[in-house]
Amino acid sequence: MRRRTLLTSLGGAAALAWPALARGQQAAPMIGFLHSGSPGPNAHLVKAFVAGLGETGFADGRNVRIEYRWAEGKYDRLAALATELVGDGAGVLYTAGGSVAAIEARKVAATVPLIFVMGSDPVRAGLVTSLSRPGGNATGVTLITSGLEAKRLELLRQLVPSANSIAALINPDNPNAEDIAGYLQEASKSLGIEIRLLYAASDTQLESALAGLPQLGASGILIGNDPYFVSRREKIVVRMAEQSLPAIYQSREFAAAGGLVSYGSSLADMYRKSGVYVGRVLKGEKPSDLPVQQPTKFELSINLKTAKALGLTIPAALLATADEVIE
Repeated sequence: MRRRTLLTSLGGAAALAWPALARGQQAAPMIGFLHSGSPGPNAHLVKAFVAGLGETGFADGRNVRIEYRWAEGKYDRLAALATELVGDGAGVLYTAGGSVAAIEARKVAATVPLIFVMGSDPVRAGLVTSLSRPGGNATGVTLITSGLEAKRLELLRQLVPSANSIAALINPDNPNAEDIAGYLQEASKSLGIEIRLLYAASDTQLESALAGLPQLGASGILIGNDPYFVSRREKIVVRMAEQSLPAIYQSREFAAAGGLVSYGSSLADMYRKSGVYVGRVLKGEKPSDLPVQQPTKFELSINLKTAKALGLTIPAALLATADEVIE
C-alpha cells in the first residue's frame, strides 16, 4: 500500500508539474508553404527549400513546423489556401510556383512576413517597392525568366536554322502571359520567323493544344515559362517526342525528363536561397531589410539523346557553351 501511495503521489506531482513545464516552452513557429503546382513534380524543389532552411538551423518537426498547401495548377484556389494558412497561425508565408501565389497571399496577409520565389518582376507585381529595398512585408527571389523567352527563341532557331514558323505555348492564367507573348512577337520579327501562339491553362486545354500542333506546320515549339507547364513536363516531353518536334524549355527539369534543350536559371538554387531567407526572418530579420535576390547564372542544358532521335546536329559552338550535356 505504501508503494502504491508513493507512485500515486509521484504521478500527481508530475501532473502538476507538466502544465508549468509546457507553459515554459514555446510552440515551434509555423511556416505556411503555398505552391500553385503539385507536390510530385516539385519534390526536388521542396528538398532544396528545406535544405536552405536547414542552413539557418531550422528543421521541420524539430524547431519549426511546415504546413504545405498545393493548388494543383488551379490558380483560383490560391486565395482560399492562403487564407487557410493564415488562419492556422502561419508566422511566415512562403509562396512558390509563380507570382500569382505571392500576389494572392499578399491580399490576405498584409502584415505576415512573406517570402516568395517567382519568375517575374515583383516590383511590377506590387509586392515590393524596389529590389534592393523591398520596403514592406515581402521579399524573396525573382528568377526573371519571362524576359528570357527571346533568348530561348534565338537558341531554338540555332537548332532549327531552316525554321520559318515556330509555335509557343503560354498559360493565359499567368499574370505575365501578355508580357511573354510580347517578348516572343518582338523577337520573332527580329529573327524573321512567324510565331504561332497557343494557350493552355488546364489539362484539357493542354492536350488539345499539343494535339493540334501538326496542323500548324511549325518547325519547333517554345514552352513558355509557367509553373503549370513544369508540373506537366513529363506529358509535354512525351508529346514532343511522338511528334518529332524540337522544343525548348525554361529549366533543366525538362531536359532531364527527355526534352531537347532548356535555358534558364537554376530552380533548385533559387528555392534553396529562399529557404535561407525564411530562416533569417524566423530569427528576427525583417523582409523589408532583405533585398530581393536575382540569379547570377543561367543554365543551358542539352539532351543529346533526344537530339539524335530528332535527327538534329547540335552546333559545336552551342555544345561548347552548354552547362550540361545529357547523353
